[in-house]
Amino acid sequence: MKSEYIDRPAILAEVTAAFYRYEQALISNDIAVLDELFWHDDRTVRLGAGENLYGIEAIRAFRSARPSVGLDRQLNNTVITSFGEDYAVCSTEFTREGSEKIGRQQQTWVKLPCGWRIVAAQVSLMS
Repeated sequence: MKSEYIDRPAILAEVTAAFYRYEQALISNDIAVLDELFWHDDRTVRLGAGENLYGIEAIRAFRSARPSVGLDRQLNNTVITSFGEDYAVCSTEFTREGSEKIGRQQQTWVKLPCGWRIVAAQVSLMS
């Protein structure tokens, strides 16, 4: 891919806004927005720190059962890269107050007719 297709300012701004909208929904437990921003498909995958979720229904079930306290976190080393006009990867580390663990999150975003959606996500923790 030619470098002029990577991180086009308008595309990067769109996906960055979607990423931070997701982050705000995550820490405020806004399940409707979290659901909206994942691709509604059986092929959507979210590999979590303690769970492997395949398909939007499994992701929805996880979200609805997740505790809604202690969700605030601090992001570090966030890197958002867009490729062309409809594909991006968002990677970040995070920490939570009271925990020594460093979390890592990576998301693959695709711009679909309904807007930017997460099609694959991975979350892990390291000591």
